[in-house]
Amino acid sequence: MTLIKSISGIRGTIGGKPGEALTPMDIVSISSAFGVWLKNSGGNKKVIIGRDARISGEMVNQLVVGSLLSVGIDVIDLGLATTPSVEMAVTDHYAGGGIIITASHNPKNWNALKLLNSQGEFISDQDGKDLLKMVESQKYTFNEVDDLGTYSKEDYLDKHIGHILNLPLVNKKLIEQAGFSIAIDAVNSVGGIAIPKLLKALGVNTIKEINCTPDGEFAHNPEPLPENINEICSLVKTTKLDLGIIVDPDVDRLALVCENGEPFGEEYTLVSVADYILENSKGPLVANLSSTMALKDMAKKHGVEFFESAVGEVNVVKEMKEQKASIGGEGNGGIIYPELHYGRDALVGVALFLSHLAKSKKTSSELRAQYADYKMVKHKLELDDNIDLDAILNGVREKFAKYPCNSVDGVKINFPAGWVHLRKSNTEPIIRIYAEAETEQEAQTFISDVSNVVKPD
Repeated sequence: MTLIKSISGIRGTIGGKPGEALTPMDIVSISSAFGVWLKNSGGNKKVIIGRDARISGEMVNQLVVGSLLSVGIDVIDLGLATTPSVEMAVTDHYAGGGIIITASHNPKNWNALKLLNSQGEFISDQDGKDLLKMVESQKYTFNEVDDLGTYSKEDYLDKHIGHILNLPLVNKKLIEQAGFSIAIDAVNSVGGIAIPKLLKALGVNTIKEINCTPDGEFAHNPEPLPENINEICSLVKTTKLDLGIIVDPDVDRLALVCENGEPFGEEYTLVSVADYILENSKGPLVANLSSTMALKDMAKKHGVEFFESAVGEVNVVKEMKEQKASIGGEGNGGIIYPELHYGRDALVGVALFLSHLAKSKKTSSELRAQYADYKMVKHKLELDDNIDLDAILNGVREKFAKYPCNSVDGVKINFPAGWVHLRKSNTEPIIRIYAEAETEQEAQTFISDVSNVVKPD
């Protein structure tokens, strides 16, 4: 059993003992503390909640609702809803915050509470620390009967789609004229509701749905990586469709499949959308340290600055605001378009990509061929309980001292022909090592060199 408390909330496996997994007691504790923390910080006592289609979602939802009501919070429940929908609803309702019940790409036995501030963004590092202290100390009280919160329901998806259609760079007319045929794999979660509805609103008439029943029975590993999307790749190729769309369970990550059945590359979702945005709206481009260097190429192509942040949406958003970025996100298919809102949003990613594809008059594989074909390798190392992470990072810095090093988040070494990034995961008890180069062999060499420092043979 696993329970991970971080600055953005609490994530864990369902079942087990309190404090060792995501149990009802842990859910009640953090939900109640979050409600009291919002009130103490002077925020509006209204909170938006929504959930993905995980099997445990309804159970967790009821615990969250009851806990918030018990401390005097007025709850607006969006029910089955995407993460970006909840984020946008927070600002539309001028709410004090939000809670998204989703463990994102984690397997079905996981769930989590993701916490939002009044801007519909993940709470800051300091706010997260303050909240976790309150959770640990349990220094909060529950309201008496006359001061309980209120509860209401709302379906926000149509409003979310409406905001997307109103964006100047979303070209519904061109998308309609292109007559795209598209397949969707929503891994049996809320994307099965949201993506088909968006495509129909954009004028796409030929839609093939697989794994779109939102019952939480994930048909495959929910992380939209190439090895997990063989079914839709085959479908797109054999039925001669124009595109395949894959989203994760809470619809904040977007992966694509070309008409030839080949993955577009999750890293290149942001590359292609950034190309389209920067062609029409000049401004800085921001991504996290583990994103493809093709983004730096894209910034250079359009004559704009490129900035890197620590991994994590909250860090990317902070850097985007500081740099007044036109577009940004994370290389895992997370697109953040400030014109809509400051959150990773697969729905706006779909609309912008289709606008780009329709305007280009190319096939998706032809569009992909325009971008550099760098190779990224991702590796995980299990953490020992008593590991000294600082010592490991210092060892890596010393080993590669002659190369430029970025220590904003772990250690990123920039080699002449690529890079390697070593950092502790925010969501799993592991060390992540990512590397990128012009060939997979070069990237694997970077991984091996760093791994030998971390865990010598």
